Amino acid sequence: MSTAPTPQPNTTTKSSRVNDDELQRVFNQFDANKDGKISVSELRDVLKTMGSSYSEDELKRVLEDIDSDKDGLIDLSEFSTLCRSSSDEVTAALEMRDAFDLYDQDKNGLISTKELHLVLNRLGMSSSVDDCARMIKSVDSDGDGNVNFEEFQKMMSASLMSNDKGSKPSDCDDE
Repeated sequence: MSTAPTPQPNTTTKSSRVNDDELQRVFNQFDANKDGKISVSELRDVLKTMGSSYSEDELKRVLEDIDSDKDGLIDLSEFSTLCRSSSDEVTAALEMRDAFDLYDQDKNGLISTKELHLVLNRLGMSSSVDDCARMIKSVDSDGDGNVNFEEFQKMMSASLMSNDKGSKPSDCDDE
């Protein structure tokens, strides 16, 4: 009686299976009602348990970013994509949004000259309203006189890149 040799599991498959099992276990902790999807409220509850507190708007933004099929819920595949993406990228995106929200005082999704002036002065960075208007004009790609989140991201990315190359950020008083 001859039997076929049992295939030996390769290390990659075994390691991948462990990661998938671990991912499923974490996903199941988020999925409180066990429907195979994570809702905004389930996400909020788990994050709250872990000591993080996010506003309903922040949670909805995270969900929108992760929810590739736009059904308003996170399935295992979308959760997997999130977990496998760099945590540094997620942290940077959240920090960018927090920075934008700091300036967007009236929470309308735009930074006006008045808001920029107010926040910069609160931060001890003395600048005139005209200085702030020039700063906004330099990044206002849609010409509405405000900075939206996309324009803010481009501005911050450009600023970070120029700082990485050893150059100093521009000073408005030099104009």
